Amino acid sequence: MSHGSILVADDDAAIRTVLNQALSRVGHDVRVTSNAATLWRWVAAGEGDLVITDVVMPDENAFDMLPRIKKARPQLPVIVMSAQNTFMTAIRASEKGAYEYLPKPFDLTELLGIVNRALSEPKQPAAEQRSDDQPESMPLVGRSAAMQDIYRMLARMMQTDLTVMISGESGTGKELVARALHEYGRRRNGPFVAINMAAIPRDLIESELFGHEKGAFTGAQHRSTGRFEQAEGGTLFLDEIGDMPMEAQTRLLRVLQQGEYTTVGGRTPIKTDVRIVAATNKDLRTLINQGLFREDLFYRLNVVPLRLPPLRERAEDVPDLVRHFFAAAEKEGLQAKRVVPAGLDAMKRYSWPGNVRELENLVRRLAALYPQEEITAEIIDAELSGAARPEAGQTQAMLPDNITIGQAVEHYLQRYFTSYGDELPPAGLYQRILAEVEYPLVLASMTATRGNQIRAAELLGLNRNTLRKKIRELGINVYRTARGG
Repeated sequence: MSHGSILVADDDAAIRTVLNQALSRVGHDVRVTSNAATLWRWVAAGEGDLVITDVVMPDENAFDMLPRIKKARPQLPVIVMSAQNTFMTAIRASEKGAYEYLPKPFDLTELLGIVNRALSEPKQPAAEQRSDDQPESMPLVGRSAAMQDIYRMLARMMQTDLTVMISGESGTGKELVARALHEYGRRRNGPFVAINMAAIPRDLIESELFGHEKGAFTGAQHRSTGRFEQAEGGTLFLDEIGDMPMEAQTRLLRVLQQGEYTTVGGRTPIKTDVRIVAATNKDLRTLINQGLFREDLFYRLNVVPLRLPPLRERAEDVPDLVRHFFAAAEKEGLQAKRVVPAGLDAMKRYSWPGNVRELENLVRRLAALYPQEEITAEIIDAELSGAARPEAGQTQAMLPDNITIGQAVEHYLQRYFTSYGDELPPAGLYQRILAEVEYPLVLASMTATRGNQIRAAELLGLNRNTLRKKIRELGINVYRTARGG
């Protein structure tokens, strides 16, 4: 173990005591302070081999001081701690040049390991700092221990081009994580291009990925650019990679190995410079054993594996997510709403088979269709149990079996407008009602055709590309299973 002089800054006396005792016990020389000014005086004087500091100090935020520390002593490792356990905290720590970020409460053994590693590693050149002109946003929400691990992993990946494989159930936010990797990473000025392998006919995947030349196949009336070309200099997100056919897997492997590709029908190799982020809700190792996925491609893609936990494994994040989605609905012009504590408890107990996407859909439905500002536990229980949705606290009357869709909608709208008395519902009702109808319509059509998008498009009377866009926008899972399966 490398022993060194460690500077500790934290406004909490108990934490200062714990760190002082733990670090001194293993041979380090420790100096503690409760304010940022003293810490900066020590650093500016050349003291200390490593800094451990809380973000929020009584006299200055550590994120404001970090650039000065890195400028004065670029080789000095700084470990940042924070009770504000959000994604943006981890990202800002990375952007400001922190060696490591630890959410509070932290594991003391893990901290000691980080300290030992920081003191033992050879000093690296200072990383280029990102400007502060980008407004803070919250692309990922949750303060659970599971999400803290995700945030820290993402923060480490931001300044690399390593290929990332994101695994997780449908609705866990795999594309959201891929976008965060891009938007806060070194390729943020380049394009982010996403392609869903499950939503593209098998015979068109290679053309979608690599483009095609005029006359390459029947119907190719002109040259078309592929997603690799569109993503040049940026990030290519390959969603549902487990649905990629074997022939396309072979071509993708060649691109990853050689850094170049040819268009369908083309002969001239094209150099490519993209970062690959892949995602799957399937067990690729099982697919490998079944001969459905190339093992060599798996290892090329699985450089940095990142598993997103299902919502049931981080139920403590449900209240934060509910508030986040209600806030988003309010920005769209809907009335501000909140769920009573008993309702939140019921939501935390629910298993959420559709994960965060299912929760978001529920919150948007609550925001759009319930007039009351406070959502009761009874409403939540009715929604989660699949019961008929009561409007304005009334029991919905049973409708006759032979009622038409138009009559059912008219009946619903009469009750909906009545619930507002002399007032009118929030603006945007047209789009909200269409969205409510569109999702079950497209889902029922996809189910009836067993996931066949060509037949579903014909059934709906839509262009296939339009249907594909609807599936993506509505977040509909495409299951290719027998009806009733």
